[in-house]
Amino acid sequence: MVPKYAKLNSLKFGLALGILCALSILVFSLWIILIGTGEQLVLLLSQFYFGYSTTISGMIIGMIYGFIDGFIGGIVFAWIYNKLL
Repeated sequence: MVPKYAKLNSLKFGLALGILCALSILVFSLWIILIGTGEQLVLLLSQFYFGYSTTISGMIIGMIYGFIDGFIGGIVFAWIYNKLL
């Protein structure tokens, strides 16, 4: 008997990963503001996410970039996973 594996819904997986990445950027930014450590990582992220900083507008820009990255990455991951089943 061959086990059956469930396929991933690429759109839903992409949305879930996009939301997770956007919230991660938000939590990271708030951590930097409240605790004050990790400024080097902010500089690194701002090289890839143009406009990202620890300001309100910069956090929103970073969250948008994070969502797009997570969404595309999630769709690609789910598509590859489904192809390999």
